[in-house]
Amino acid sequence: MSVQASRALSGAHDAAPNAVDFDVHGLVGIRIVDAKRGDVGRVQRQLGLAPSALDGEADITVRFVDRLALSRPLRYLGLEEIGFTEEAFVVLRSKHKSRARVQIPFDRIGRPCEIVCERGLAAVPLLVPILNLTALGKGVLPLHAAAFTFRGVGVLATGWSKGGKTETLLAFMQHGAEYVGDEWVYVSREGKRTWGLPEPIRVWRWHLDSVPDLTKRISRADQARLGMLRQIDRGAAWLAESSRSRQFSRLARRASPLLRKQQCVDVEPERLFGAAQCAGVGTLDRLLFVSSHASDEVAVERIDAGEVARRMLFSLQEEQRVLMSFYRRFRFAFPERENPVLERVEQAQRRALEEALAHHTESYELRHPYPVPLEQLFDAVVRHCL
Repeated sequence: MSVQASRALSGAHDAAPNAVDFDVHGLVGIRIVDAKRGDVGRVQRQLGLAPSALDGEADITVRFVDRLALSRPLRYLGLEEIGFTEEAFVVLRSKHKSRARVQIPFDRIGRPCEIVCERGLAAVPLLVPILNLTALGKGVLPLHAAAFTFRGVGVLATGWSKGGKTETLLAFMQHGAEYVGDEWVYVSREGKRTWGLPEPIRVWRWHLDSVPDLTKRISRADQARLGMLRQIDRGAAWLAESSRSRQFSRLARRASPLLRKQQCVDVEPERLFGAAQCAGVGTLDRLLFVSSHASDEVAVERIDAGEVARRMLFSLQEEQRVLMSFYRRFRFAFPERENPVLERVEQAQRRALEEALAHHTESYELRHPYPVPLEQLFDAVVRHCL
């Protein structure tokens, strides 16, 4: 936690001993009630925001308790993942499948609602998806994207997950771009303004190899962990090729992909960009539709923004499938408790995409190899972002 965020947290506790507020760019207000300092810190890390006072009532309230008060023993759905009684629906797993007991009113998501958590959980389950649906209900488009400002031009890079949005952001970071957001970006109804949710950015080992200067911006502990994983991966590759034992060779080949999936670190945007370069707010002047392809070439060409909007509807549906899976289990437990927002979310997303994106004239499709040298990515795109 940064010094600035720590001071803000301390001040929030001083102002309201039992409540801490988070103002998401004036779009959605979140209030944490009766939480211990560690619980607030974990919520803060989920959102990437420092506490700040709300002007009005909260849209989402997260209340912490020592123990959920349930009138009856829980009935389980799945292997102790979900529990429910006649009144309550309880999520029993949090981040990394850790144990939790969190009561979520799925029939209220998208409208003012209160989530009740037992203290000490790793993260509030589904907090960001619930935040996104609340923003959507207010006419703001939550988009899986990266956004930055480069020499006064606001750029939004979007596409399917793992398509190269973060790579585009990091490539422009090296040339002085201002950070707006990564992972989730909110676009105004008319498509002119953007706001970012400053969650930690996932930086992979190959990013550091492509831009060595990035290494100086991650902690020594993370550098050491990545170095150790690389050595283990190289050892596994050597065993796979040289071992006389078929069993050893097979195990080593299976281990390598698992080791590579761990060669990443999550870094706060301020650490990568510097606090002065993290505006969190920008404009939408250029729209990039980003994907990887089976070629060594980095290609940029114009694309109709309406096509981007139509395709991104299905990306958004994919991103919310976990939330919708929980909602279906909620309806199994409570068939009579429908949520109109979730039942009609596809129509709302289609309308928001068309309003915010479909009329942009400066829209480009960016295709690149994976992994791609970040400087090569920058060189191919920069002339379209000036």
